[in-house]
Amino acid sequence: MTTKGDFTDTEWEAVRRAPMVAGMAITLADPGGPIEVMKETSAVMRLVSEDLGDTGLVGEVARDLAEAVQQRRNPIADFKPKAAKEITEELARVNGIVTEKATPEEAAEFRGWLLDAARRAADAAKEGGFMGFKAVRVSEGEQRMLDEIASAVGAQA
Repeated sequence: MTTKGDFTDTEWEAVRRAPMVAGMAITLADPGGPIEVMKETSAVMRLVSEDLGDTGLVGEVARDLAEAVQQRRNPIADFKPKAAKEITEELARVNGIVTEKATPEEAAEFRGWLLDAARRAADAAKEGGFMGFKAVRVSEGEQRMLDEIASAVGAQA
């Protein structure tokens, strides 16, 4: 099993924040108001909390991320992208780190987990419309970002 000890501190920080970065990508793909941001972030945190008992790499990352949040440490404080491209590049970089250090099974599970985090963020709040009328669950911008994330991490969209 791949653990935190298999990564450098810098690598682990990037791996640990990756699910939050995936959610952030969705938020930036189709910015809404503060309520949408809260819903999208909460959706990612719910996913993380579901995987706290996982005994693989995903569980290790989920537990460490949950601990950071519980201690009121912002897991993405050091990551300040200026464009969406920086986010997909970061996710591709993390995928490379995990592919190199984890077992093939754990790396595939991690890739799927990141894509699931992005999907949950996209599904968390309706976009567009007026006061909820004619709103869509996943906007065109969010779908494009989901496709870009899948491509960046080498997962099926």
